[in-house]
Amino acid sequence: MARITVVGIGPGSLLDMTPRARAAIERAEVVAGYTTYIRLIEPLLAGQSDKEVIGTGMMQEIDRCRMAVEAAASGKETVVVSSGDAGVYGMAGLVLELVLQKPSAERPDFGGVIAGVSAVNAAASVLGAPLMHDFAVISLSDLLTPWETICKRAEMAAAGDFVIALYNPKSKKRVQQIEEIRRIVLKHRAPETPVGIVTAASRAEQSKAISTLADFTKETINMFSLVIIGNSQTYVKEGWMLTPRGYGRKESGL
Repeated sequence: MARITVVGIGPGSLLDMTPRARAAIERAEVVAGYTTYIRLIEPLLAGQSDKEVIGTGMMQEIDRCRMAVEAAASGKETVVVSSGDAGVYGMAGLVLELVLQKPSAERPDFGGVIAGVSAVNAAASVLGAPLMHDFAVISLSDLLTPWETICKRAEMAAAGDFVIALYNPKSKKRVQQIEEIRRIVLKHRAPETPVGIVTAASRAEQSKAISTLADFTKETINMFSLVIIGNSQTYVKEGWMLTPRGYGRKESGL
């Protein structure tokens, strides 16, 4: 038996990958991941012809993770990579489930999860400081979660005045869901509430836009975008989006 570790590679740039994540990838005999994420770490794999790469497409997560678990069980040091943080909409949960399903005698060692910079943190840093107070993170992908549940979560987060970060906000087939979320949040927030959109955070094609709750769906949004909807206190100044932490109550002028 060998060890299987789940690694968060960060949002895209190798500069945003932790040294611990990098070291785990470099020492692994097998690296498994979605093909897009494998491409992001190709410089770390170059020149290592003895390293086995398991790369599969979207919607093949179970097969990919199962192959990785079997590789570790056969005695190969294995890592499964996810973009951002592997414990946030990543592969950490699925890998751990598959490992724990195996009989103890056939189970590889679970090397744990190596944290990475999440997409929501990367996007927030591009916008300024929108996550300085309580926030909720919601994925709009209904492949694994019923849409009614997603809407209920958005409703509760909006009513609670949380800053709301939206993963998987829009795809070619899924275009109306974000409009429904906008309508839900508008029941609880002013139309002029700031909304930030960051696409491909930390990658070469990175872009950002700051709009309002009334108009943000007019901006370009896709599966590589992350949308951050401000709370009732969030404001924009000189191109930066900011949610006050509350220090103004302690010292005037802030």
